[in-house]
Amino acid sequence: MEILRVENLGKVYGKGETKVTALDNVSFKVNKGEFVAIVGASGSGKSTLLHLIGGVDRPTSGKVFVDGKDIYKLNDDKLAIFRRRQVGFIYQFYNLLPILNVVENITLPLSLDKRSVSDEKINEMLRLLGLEKRKNHLPNELSGGEQQRTSIGRALITNPALILADEPTGNLDSKASEEVIALLMKSNKEYNQTILMITHNMEIAKCADRIIKIADGKIVEDSYESV
Repeated sequence: MEILRVENLGKVYGKGETKVTALDNVSFKVNKGEFVAIVGASGSGKSTLLHLIGGVDRPTSGKVFVDGKDIYKLNDDKLAIFRRRQVGFIYQFYNLLPILNVVENITLPLSLDKRSVSDEKINEMLRLLGLEKRKNHLPNELSGGEQQRTSIGRALITNPALILADEPTGNLDSKASEEVIALLMKSNKEYNQTILMITHNMEIAKCADRIIKIADGKIVEDSYESV
């Protein structure tokens, strides 16, 4: 079942001599439960693409449909609600709130939405993340891997349509990177979570079901063969 459709997406910054085309007529579809790696050199447009899919920025042209909804027909307030409920973001530098403990950071999207979550759900999430013994710790009391696992929990807690991960292992050592990728793969396989992950590391990209390569704002390869 199709969960994401990107149609002729374009993003241009500046005008005249300062004009930069970050994305140039990009189109593709993603089915529910796919794990897609988006790869490309720095400046290729992959982060811009992820931000447009997640409703963080508005495109110059084209459309993004998430679960059948044209997200850029939404006004800013409704787009903010869409991001909070339908998209889980995972960033390279975690973006945890330093004054909140692990459980509070994980449940933050629900708190902002004035929604409650059961203790059973929280405990299930902590088990998945391997953070049962760290649940009351603040971010500065956690390792980098534990902070990133907390941010993954925050992304998963709302059961979003999409998880968008921007270089989720970029700030981690090899052991923590392996743990984070294993966790993403587990959430994909066991929870049928759809994941789009940006990475510059081809070995990590091979863990995905599908690899989309971007260069100069265009898709140059889209393959289900992780080679």
